[in-house]
Parts: sequence; C-alpha cells; structure tokens
Amino acid sequence: MLEIGLYGLGRMGGNMARRLARGGVRVAACNRSFAATERLAADEAGVIACRSLDEMVAALAPPRVVWLMLPAGAATEAALAELAARLSAGDMVVDGANGYYKDAQRRAAELAERGLTFADVGVSGGVWGLDKGYCLMAGGEPETQVRIEPFLKVLAPAADRGWLHAGPAGAGHFAKMVHNGIEYGMMQAYAEGFALMRGKAEFGLDLAAIAELWRHGSVVRSWLLDLSADFLKADQDLEAVTPYVADSGEGRWTALEAIEQGVPTPVMTLALMSRFDSQGKADFGNRMLAMMRKGFGGHALKE
Repeated sequence: MLEIGLYGLGRMGGNMARRLARGGVRVAACNRSFAATERLAADEAGVIACRSLDEMVAALAPPRVVWLMLPAGAATEAALAELAARLSAGDMVVDGANGYYKDAQRRAAELAERGLTFADVGVSGGVWGLDKGYCLMAGGEPETQVRIEPFLKVLAPAADRGWLHAGPAGAGHFAKMVHNGIEYGMMQAYAEGFALMRGKAEFGLDLAAIAELWRHGSVVRSWLLDLSADFLKADQDLEAVTPYVADSGEGRWTALEAIEQGVPTPVMTLALMSRFDSQGKADFGNRMLAMMRKGFGGHALKE
C-alpha cells in the first residue's frame, strides 16, 4: 500500500491529504494544531493523526516520503531542518509550497549531503483541487520523480494528465512561479476590462451577462472568467469588497527573474505594480504629485 507523510494541513494541504486518502494512499498527517489533524483523521479513513514530526516519521516505513505543505520561507525552512534530523538516508522530502526556485536548488544540495532526496512541486488548483484534481509541476532528479509519480497521479485530475516532471531541482517551483506571474496578468486584464464596461454608464451594460456570454466560444474564456461570471451574478457593484489585492512571492520573483534574464515582461510586472497600488503603497507618491502640481501651477489640493 502506498503511504506518505504530509506536514501542513491548511486549505491546500488538508484537501490534498483527503484526495490522497480517497485515492487509496495511507497518509500520516501532522499539523501545528493537532485538533485539525484529529478532525481530518476522523473524516478520512486513510489518514493517521500524528501529534509530532517524530510520530509521523515513526508511522512510515523506510524509505519514507514526506511532503511539506507549509508557507514558503521561514516555516518551510524550519520544518526541513527538523525533518532532516529525523529522517534516514534514502528518505525523501517534497516541498509543495509556493517556494522560490533558488531555495529549492539549495535545499536539494543540502539534503543530498545527508543522503536524502528532494523534490520541489508547484501545486495549482486552489480550493477546487480536492474534487477537480491539482496541476502539479515537479522538479528533481529522474530517480526522484519515479518515487513520487504514484502520488502525483492520485493528486492530478487524472493519472495521464495534470502532472509533469518539469526538470531538475528548482524546475517545479520555477514553472509555478511563471504560472503565477501569468495569472497576475490575466486577472489584471479581466479587472481592467470589466471596470471599463462598468464605467460606460450610458450603455447600462449587464456585466454578469457579458461574463457569461464570453464563457462560450470566446477566445478570452477561462476558469478565471468562470469564477468572475459566478460572483458578478450575485453582485455587480462589489461595494462591500475592500479594494486591496495581496501579492504573493511568485509575482515579485517573476519580475526579478525577468530583470535577471533581461526578458521584457511588462504585462506581468505592471500587474504586480497595480497590486502594490491597491495596498496603498502609491499613496505617498501621489501626495508628492499633488504637491508638485500645486507648486508649479497653483492647483488646489483635493479636500
């Protein structure tokens, strides 16, 4: 029977544990909150609730595979250090966070010195992944990929699609980073287009009807448009929504990678800048502009 350790049971990790268990995989699950682990194990017969990393490692027969679904950065770094001290030569660690590909390259080399193998897997699918399956981009050596392939097939929409060995260590997170940069650009284009249509009040455009129309036969149809059509049916004004859009690391890393390579990516980069603007980070610059305008032209400041 296939078995895996899964550490991190947030929105993505919890649903991935469920999909694995429902696919016949024995999942030794661990989370910072044991209550969440217990609830998951109570719901899913194939999930074993572990109170600690020690308990999770002990629940798995060597050579082990342990998959991390933790926030990128310090949390993942700390968990990797703890795991490395507990695992044995021949065991494998999978990082499924939205991590930076250069960190994945470093971690693969560090773990190899301990006799451990490493894979970085970019995971897309959000809250729909449990039912629809996840899109999985895996990085690591070919022999590493053979070991995680059975799990990828369970997590993906189907055994023959939705997963890919993208390349060596770092390639999985690199592909996911670019994926999210593209996502930024697509979301921004939809947002700007619908804002333009809403601004043309004289036409009285039904935004929900247009979104639904575009879902059928249009070259701009997509899952993002499907989601937009759904929420616009309920509310076309969105007045209760705070106009603040968070940005994750991938958007920034994509822009930095473009600079490093000297490859122009104006759409993705400007989409990132628009998110900064929504967070109020343009406010001081706009105050500067207002004051300069007042200084050279005597223009009044807005009350």
